[in-house]
Amino acid sequence: MSETGFRIFNQAFSAGAELTYAALLTAFFRPFVPRDKRRRGLPLVFFVYILFEIVCNRAALPQGSFGLILMGMLLVVSKWIGLEKPSVFLLTLLYFNARISSGLMVQSLYFIVERSVPYRLEPPEAVFLRAALLVMLFLLSHASMLAVMLYALQRQMRKQSMTLHRRELCYLSLVPTAGILFGQVISRLLVEFKDGVLLQLYERHPAFLAVVPVLALLFYAGAWLTIAFQQGMAALREEQATHYMEYQQTQAIRARIHEAEQFYTSIRGLKHEMRGHLTNIKGLAQSGEYASLEDYIAKMDESMSGFELTLQTGNPVTDVIVNDIRRQSLDLGIRFQVEFHYPDPGAYDAFDVGIILQNLLQNAVEACEKVGEDERFIVLTGTRKGRFFLIEVKNSFAGEVVFGQDGLPVTTKQEDAPMHGIGLANVRREAEKYMGELELKAVQQKFSATVLLQERSSL
Repeated sequence: MSETGFRIFNQAFSAGAELTYAALLTAFFRPFVPRDKRRRGLPLVFFVYILFEIVCNRAALPQGSFGLILMGMLLVVSKWIGLEKPSVFLLTLLYFNARISSGLMVQSLYFIVERSVPYRLEPPEAVFLRAALLVMLFLLSHASMLAVMLYALQRQMRKQSMTLHRRELCYLSLVPTAGILFGQVISRLLVEFKDGVLLQLYERHPAFLAVVPVLALLFYAGAWLTIAFQQGMAALREEQATHYMEYQQTQAIRARIHEAEQFYTSIRGLKHEMRGHLTNIKGLAQSGEYASLEDYIAKMDESMSGFELTLQTGNPVTDVIVNDIRRQSLDLGIRFQVEFHYPDPGAYDAFDVGIILQNLLQNAVEACEKVGEDERFIVLTGTRKGRFFLIEVKNSFAGEVVFGQDGLPVTTKQEDAPMHGIGLANVRREAEKYMGELELKAVQQKFSATVLLQERSSL
C-alpha cells in the first residue's frame, strides 16, 4: 500500500468508524423509542451523532467533550426522538461507558497482537499495509465487543420498566459515570511523549495490561448489575403495592359483607316487629285517631327508608358494591345503568367478582368526574353465556387514553404513582384465575372494559 493509498484509507477508515459507532448508538436506542416515532426518532439520533462528530473533529475540542456535547443535544431533541429526558440521559451514559470499557479491553488485546507480530525493516508499502490491517482489526474487534455489551444492557433493561425519578437516575448513573472518567484518565496515560520519545503505559507497567481491562469490565458489569438491582427493587415495590391494594380491597369487601349481614339481620328484626306495628295501626284505625295514624305510618316509613337495596344482583357482595357505586353516581350526577346478574354461586368466587367490579366501577366513577355533567354515564352489564361469564363496564371519559406496553392505560396520577394504575392489573390477574382475559377499548370518548371469565369445575 502506497503512502497516498494509506492516507485515503485513513480518511475512509475514520468515516467508516464514525458511521459504525453512530449505527450502534441508534440500534441501542431503538427498542426504547415508541414504534410510532421510530421512523423519525432513530434517524434523528444517527444524524445528531454524525453532525456533532464532524463539528468536534474540526473544532479540535478537548478529549471527552464530544460525549458531553452529544448528550446535551440528544436531550434537546428528546421530544422528537420520542423519549423522556431521563431515559435519553441514561441511555447515552450507558453507551459511552460500554464504548470506553470495550475500547480499553480491546486496546490491551491490540497491544498483545501488535507485539506478537514481528516488526522488521520492510518496504514502506508493507509497513503501510501492516498498519492498515492492525487498525482494521482493532475497529472490528471493538465494534463487535461493543455490540455484544450494548445488547446485554439492552436486553436487561427491557425485562422490567423503571421509573426514572431524580433519585433513581442518580443511583443508576454513578457507576457508568465513574467508568467513563476512569476510561478518560487511562486513555491519556496510554501514550505519552517525553523528550521526543514515545512512551506507552503497557511497556512501562506491564501489570496494567491485565489490570486495566479487568477494571473496565468491572465498571461495565457494575452498571449492568445496578440496572438489574434497580429493576428488582421496582418489581418488589410494585408487588408490595399490588398486595397492599388487594388487602385493602379485600378488607373493604369484608366490611361490606358485614354491612349486608347487618342489613338482612335488621330486615329479619323488622319482620318480627311488623305484627306489633299492624296491631297498633289497627287500634288507631278502630279508635278513629286518623291524625295519629298518619303520623305513625309516616314514622314507620321513615324508619324503613334505610332498609333498601335498590339494585339486586343475586349476591350480597355484588349487591353492596353495585349499590354503593350507584349512590356515588347519584351524588355526582352520573347516569348509572345496570343489567348485572350474578352467575351460579358455585362457579365463581364472590371475592374475585367483587374485586373485578370494585376496580372497574371505581375507575369509571373517577373518569366520569372529569367529564361534563350532561355527558356522564356508566353502564354495567353481566351476563352468562354457557360456561362463560361476561362482565362489561362502559363509561364516558375526557382527554386521551394512552396505553402502555402491557396493554393497560398509563396512569395520569403522578403523586404516589406506585399505588395508582394497578386496579386494571388486578382485574387482569383475577380474570386469569378463570382462564379469562381483560379487553380494553377507548373510542370517541367512550371507554369500555370487558372481562371474560370461564367457569371452572373446582376452584
